Amino acid sequence: MDNFTSRSTFFLMGFSDIREIQIFHAVLFLLIYLEALLGNLLIIMLTTKDHCLHTPMYFFLKNLSFLDVGLISIPVPKSIMNSLTNDNTISFLGCVSQVFFFFLLATTEVALLTVMSYDRYIAICHPLRYDIIMSHGACVRMAASSWLSGSLNAILHTAFTFSTPMCGSPEVHQFFCDVPQLLSLACSFNTGELVVIGLSLVLDFGCFVFIDISYIHIFSTVLRIPSREGRSKAFSTCLPHLIVVTLFLSSGYFAYLRPLPKSPSLWDLLISVFYTVVPPTMNPLIYSLRNKDMKMALRKLKITGNFQSN
Repeated sequence: MDNFTSRSTFFLMGFSDIREIQIFHAVLFLLIYLEALLGNLLIIMLTTKDHCLHTPMYFFLKNLSFLDVGLISIPVPKSIMNSLTNDNTISFLGCVSQVFFFFLLATTEVALLTVMSYDRYIAICHPLRYDIIMSHGACVRMAASSWLSGSLNAILHTAFTFSTPMCGSPEVHQFFCDVPQLLSLACSFNTGELVVIGLSLVLDFGCFVFIDISYIHIFSTVLRIPSREGRSKAFSTCLPHLIVVTLFLSSGYFAYLRPLPKSPSLWDLLISVFYTVVPPTMNPLIYSLRNKDMKMALRKLKITGNFQSN
């Protein structure tokens, strides 16, 4: 069987080859993409313009929104275009780019979510030391470390995934170039990439444990708050955050640890949606757009816009 080369083309098999389902998939993904794009870009704009939101929490939220815009933009627009044009091809370099940028942004997001849980832990459990611990310099270093970890992980995954020749039919049974499906095309056992995946999963699990420990401390502190409104506000923010983080990491674990079935199934495609499409769509609703400060910043922006138009 012929090896793939840099001039080869992959075929993203997607959800279906039935035209009606392709159109439905394209419309649904377009609506989800526009909602995620609008929500995250709005957060970036508000946290940049409003000086009241120049705090550590909103600094990390702006970084998270930037990551989410990139994360959902890697697989979704290409998938929409393929469905609309009934052309499921992607170039070899396009596939390499998807793998690199997916791991860059996904790994950075996991690290940033861990930092954000630490930020909330300090704010709720050690409020008097918050300004000292979460100084501007410390926040910049934490964000930079998150991006650095994402860059290193992306380089390793991309290098090892495409270091082994791929044989046979270049059909990727996914709506984007995902590593498990690419490894199934390898001519030989790809030990290097499996080691890198194992290390990544161990680090992700460590982040998840850190986030859980942070929230255990947060919840124990919140339960001692005498105000019912204060407890309700804290739980309404923290619980959805924890649910999305759990969904994000658990679906990724399932996809990367589960042996691929001999015949592809719709279940594998749906699982991948939970770690590529759902987090960027849900994060704006959970972290910011229900937040009182964000609503106030949005009102101020509307008032300013109305004043300038008049």
